[in-house]
Amino acid sequence: MSKTYDQYPDTAVALLYDGRNAPRITATGQGEVAARIFALAQHHGVPLQNDPELAAILAQIPLGDEIPEALYRAIAEVIAFAYLVSGRLPPGYSEPE
Repeated sequence: MSKTYDQYPDTAVALLYDGRNAPRITATGQGEVAARIFALAQHHGVPLQNDPELAAILAQIPLGDEIPEALYRAIAEVIAFAYLVSGRLPPGYSEPE
């Protein structure tokens, strides 16, 4: 599903996207906490994207908050990547005929 990483990131951020609202920050961590977040995501088959700069920005957003509008494009690319690698379609999307 997602590639295996040889090294855990220094910062990890988890997002929740329900297809209706802006994505929310559900977990952030650095060091050992980041490694645990990353390992749990891998274990559960959650698509992973390694982008240290974006993770550092997202880690500044309080837990439970929606991402700010200024980050919509960057996060849309992450969500599109997640759907692509998981072989799924976004809620409400149907293949063109």
